Amino acid sequence: MKLLLVEDEPKVSAFIKRGLEEEGFEVEVAYDGRFGLQLALSHSYELIILDVILPHHSGLEVLEALRKHDQQTPVLMLTALGTTQDKLQGFGGGADDYLVKPFDFPELVARVRALTRRRGQQVKSSLLTFADLTLDTAAKTVSRNGQQIKLTAREFGLLELFMRHPGRVLSRAEIASDVWEESFDAGSNVVDVYVNYLRNKVDKGYSQKLLHTVVGMGYVLRAQE
Repeated sequence: MKLLLVEDEPKVSAFIKRGLEEEGFEVEVAYDGRFGLQLALSHSYELIILDVILPHHSGLEVLEALRKHDQQTPVLMLTALGTTQDKLQGFGGGADDYLVKPFDFPELVARVRALTRRRGQQVKSSLLTFADLTLDTAAKTVSRNGQQIKLTAREFGLLELFMRHPGRVLSRAEIASDVWEESFDAGSNVVDVYVNYLRNKVDKGYSQKLLHTVVGMGYVLRAQE
């Protein structure tokens, strides 16, 4: 489990790095805000531990930049700035937790474990699976039997709807309302067209078909040879 520590005090960073590695974490260190932001945007971490007072970019500036880039990695602010206003700034900027120096190391470990555990649960919940079909709502990827399937945004939304309701027959009106977010025009065949697009990408070449038409009622996702 890889963490990023952004801390400009060498003794403090060495202490934290050593202690967390003894707890089984892998820790990468950045000694200023600019390099810390660069690492955070170019690498994948389970958690970022971020000081506030840093060279080049403050921790709050780093946090703001991460959230503007839609970077959702949990951030634990670890700083000597401990007033209520400081904490409000941190949480308001998108921090997930805030710990004031000096701190008890066991408390830091407990907070790190809680945040990484929550992160793991979030990642897990983003995966939808049915038979050999997998859809990742966070990464926006789809695969069947390990083979990637390229979908348009509309096709992805349509498949996500089916995978959240496996075995349930969805009417054209329900599909249009959910995926197109508009009232359904009974004279339109747009739903049928997109289901066929999706079926050609998901089922083509497989003996087990997953998307099925229920005549007069709609469509359903179910495993059927």
